[in-house]
Amino acid sequence: MDHTMTKNPDSIPYNIWPAEALRLAEREAADSLGLTLFELMQRAGEAAFQLASRAYPASAHWLILCGHGNNGGDGYVVARLAQAAGRRVTLLAVESDSPLPEEAQAAREAWLNAGGVIHAATIPWPDDISLIIDGLLGTGLRSAPRDPVAALIHQANHHPAPVVALDIPSGLNAQTGATPGAVVQADHTLTFIALKPGLLTGKARDVVGHLHHHALGLERWLAGQSTPLTRFCAAHLADWLPPRRATSHKGDHGKLVIVGGDRGTAGAIRMCGEAALRSGAGLVRVLTHPENVAPIVTVRPELMVDELTPQTLKAALEWADVVAIGPGLGQREWGRSALRMVERVNKPMVWDADALNLLAFNPDKRHNRVLTPHPGEAARLLNVSVAEIESDRLLSAQRLVKRYGGVVVLKGAGTVVASESGAMGIIDAGNAGMASGGMGDVLTGIIAALLGQHLTPYDAACAGCVAHGDAADRVAAREGTRGMLATDLFSTLRRVVNPDVIDVDHD
Repeated sequence: MDHTMTKNPDSIPYNIWPAEALRLAEREAADSLGLTLFELMQRAGEAAFQLASRAYPASAHWLILCGHGNNGGDGYVVARLAQAAGRRVTLLAVESDSPLPEEAQAAREAWLNAGGVIHAATIPWPDDISLIIDGLLGTGLRSAPRDPVAALIHQANHHPAPVVALDIPSGLNAQTGATPGAVVQADHTLTFIALKPGLLTGKARDVVGHLHHHALGLERWLAGQSTPLTRFCAAHLADWLPPRRATSHKGDHGKLVIVGGDRGTAGAIRMCGEAALRSGAGLVRVLTHPENVAPIVTVRPELMVDELTPQTLKAALEWADVVAIGPGLGQREWGRSALRMVERVNKPMVWDADALNLLAFNPDKRHNRVLTPHPGEAARLLNVSVAEIESDRLLSAQRLVKRYGGVVVLKGAGTVVASESGAMGIIDAGNAGMASGGMGDVLTGIIAALLGQHLTPYDAACAGCVAHGDAADRVAAREGTRGMLATDLFSTLRRVVNPDVIDVDHD
């Protein structure tokens, strides 16, 4: 199965709940509606049974793996419903010295009362298993799964039958998306009540498969709650990018100056400049190494290109509404002195690439910047390892904001955007084709262009990441992910930033 293009359906919610907060809220939500937690478990099992039956109607023999917690309780409910519907069921349960939670115990007894059998976790698997239900570990995972659970995860991953995970693939951390050890590679994951961050960032895309959601009847209660975390996807573009007024002129859409492109890195600054134009910037001025001026003007005459000198930079900074710096900047004195001039300016800015590497040497806090680090740059900015950044991407983005101010875009699969106000977004767009040189330069240009069109820094960062990811998803849908170039996005990007246009040929 191709996991690279599993786009989440728009039907899943936009609110994301921190995993711990949701565990605490679950009981409150049930109480407010006069439901018991056992009734919620019944609903979860019912929803999972329905999904598995729809996705795999021909599967005759289900293997259900139950852990020693409420996730296992959901598994017992699925087993009972599957057996009642005439499917063969083999259920394996992981035993423990501690008692099962009361709801899971009730679900286990209901399975036994319906004539169900509980097998030990270590038995050989029947030959004709056609579907595996993963109810081993839920959202409470803290550390790497241990045997017998780890052995079952390994077995499920090497079995040809598809896997449906209950709430979250076992071994995936619901808060961080980290996988400390063995993790189930699910084909479908049905998450209950609300989305958790770990389903959308970190290693999530490798293991979640198709993501589904069921609120278990708590929709009204959820609607009354607010969370600091939001899932952003292409459906939001129309809110950020309304149609332009007929009488607007180029000065209304932002005057940008983009600084970078030392000797040998003309490409980075050219892509950044063109991306800004394709995202609707009114006027874009590029200041770069003298060798780069002629080639850039030749390929994209709409860019105003000049040599970077203290004089040209001073004039451009006075003229511009928005400043972007970093693509191809290098770390020589040439780039460093430009950055020193730029950092004193109190206009909305985007800092990327070498601007971030130079900032790591000389940290300061400013509120008018969007920083767009990839995990390597983020690690240098916080002086930690890349592994530490990736182990908790949400926390890393928050730490960066705390130290450097403004808005931080932590790039990667499930890009995280964090602002000083505490608002956070996870970007649900993009694919593995974007893992190629120049993509970050394009993103910087897009965000800078949106800042020039009067979006707030946080909105410009979120909208820029979604537009960038959605353009790449459209290109991948046509051509595939391997071999996608940053410049391939330009024509599609134009289409993406005009969400009001109905394209009869392609939509």
